[in-house]
Amino acid sequence: MTNIGHFRAASKLLEGKRDIPVKLWVAPPTKMDATQLTEEGHYGVFGTAGARTEMPGCSLCMGNQAQVREGATVMSTSTRNFPNRLGKNTNVYLGSAELAAICSKLGRIPTKEEYMADVGVIAASGAEIYRYMNFDQIEEYQDVAKTVAA
Repeated sequence: MTNIGHFRAASKLLEGKRDIPVKLWVAPPTKMDATQLTEEGHYGVFGTAGARTEMPGCSLCMGNQAQVREGATVMSTSTRNFPNRLGKNTNVYLGSAELAAICSKLGRIPTKEEYMADVGVIAASGAEIYRYMNFDQIEEYQDVAKTVAA
C-alpha cells in the first residue's frame, strides 16, 4: 500500500475485530506515515485485530524482510507479482488494501456481495479516510524545510 488512506481504510474495516484467522502484515511506506497512523490510533486497531506491524519501507512487499510459509496463499497489496516473490511455491493474489483487510477478517477471498457490504462503512467518511498527507501543511515538516538551502 502506498497511500496513507489505504491504511486508514484497512483500519476502518478491521475496527472491533479481534484475532483474525490469518496472518496480516502491515508495513507503511515511510516513517512519516507510521507516525501519523500511530497518532490517529490505527496501529492500535491493527494490533487488536492481530496484525503484525513491520518497519516502514518496501522490503516486505519484495519478500526481503519476511516470507510466508511454503505453499501459502497470499492476498498482497504490492504492485508486482512473480514466482516465489513472497515465499516458495506461494499463490499470491494482488488486490487493494480494502480487499486485503476483508480477506484477513474472513480468512478467504470474499464474494462480491461480502466485499460490497463491508466497504460500505468507508463511504460515510471516505473524504477523511483517503485524505492525503500534505507535507507543506504539516508544521513539523515546514520547520525542517526552512532549514534546507535552496
